[in-house]
Amino acid sequence: MSSRLLAADIARVAAVGLRTRRLRAALSALGIAIGIASMVAVLGLSESSRAGLIRQLDELGTNLLTIAPGQTLGGTDATLPQDAPKTIGRIAGVQRVSSVRSLQASVRRTDRIDPDETGGLGVAAADPSLLATLGGRMTRGRFLTAATARTPSVVLGAVAAERLGIDRVGVQVYIAGRWYTVIGIMDSLPLAADLDRSVLIGYDAAAAYLAEERSATTVYVRAAPSAVPYVRERLAATANPQNPEEVTISRPSDALAARAAAESAFTGLFLGLGAVALLVGGIGIANTMVISVLERRSEIGLRRALGATRGHVRAQFLGESLLLAGAGGAAGVVIGALVTGGYARSRGWETVVPPAALAGDRAAALAIGALAGLYPAARAARLPPTEALRSA
Repeated sequence: MSSRLLAADIARVAAVGLRTRRLRAALSALGIAIGIASMVAVLGLSESSRAGLIRQLDELGTNLLTIAPGQTLGGTDATLPQDAPKTIGRIAGVQRVSSVRSLQASVRRTDRIDPDETGGLGVAAADPSLLATLGGRMTRGRFLTAATARTPSVVLGAVAAERLGIDRVGVQVYIAGRWYTVIGIMDSLPLAADLDRSVLIGYDAAAAYLAEERSATTVYVRAAPSAVPYVRERLAATANPQNPEEVTISRPSDALAARAAAESAFTGLFLGLGAVALLVGGIGIANTMVISVLERRSEIGLRRALGATRGHVRAQFLGESLLLAGAGGAAGVVIGALVTGGYARSRGWETVVPPAALAGDRAAALAIGALAGLYPAARAARLPPTEALRSA
């Protein structure tokens, strides 16, 4: 009369076999846990980063366009007409227009520092409306106004403030032989990262104190979201009617989207590394189970002598392999989720762990466990009872 073990019986017998060798079982499960944890963490961090980027894009908007002079047909640097911002503002669908002009001056904390020591910082003239156009925020003080744009006052970008060692308003910096008072410090500008390293003054101040022209080197245009294609198509001809081919147009949000695509490529790479770690963990389980079969030959022989069939023995060892992989997979999911949550919180992201990743990784762990246990289980089932008992 044939008999078969119930799933609960297999789990009970398999658990007994693992409890007798707890350290070995824990180390074997650890390999699976590392592989699963790395895959969960990679997927979770990727999704959390993408969610943070989407939220950032939603806040900043994808309707910001930048216009800059390109190259002339002769290969020299082109310039934008001085009235370019004003004419651009007449395009239907344009909500805001602001501009900046990069200046040749350098900024220093004191007049005793070598002028060539720029620290990678630049000086630029800016419209008072620039901050609103870029959707930026101030961390200290206030931005330029119509009044302060005519005076020796400056607003520091986030990086500029850090490199100059300034964290409050009211202090002074030295630009081209004159002291300027810091009236504000901006927060980082993701859509205009070059301005983070800039010190901004008003156009009137640049003309009065630095003898600079008023033609812009970059014009920022905020258009109605539905009108972005229409506005973009007309920007070059409007900004420079005589030489529209000398105008370069870009959308800063495209750079953020490209960064998301690059992160997705790295996600695939790291998932591959996690899969390798999972495979190594599976090999570790297979090795553990093969050694377990060799060490427990007497146990196998005794069970066979007491009536256990080859199927019973095969099910026992396969069950042990599945329990090892399942325990490692569960631990890996918890570790991966904790790593994701901790890192996402440190970056200010929303923690996102895809449910499909959790279910898929547990299924992958069990599949690896089943594959790792097939050969050891088959080998244990093939042992003749008499030969196994003689080894006792």
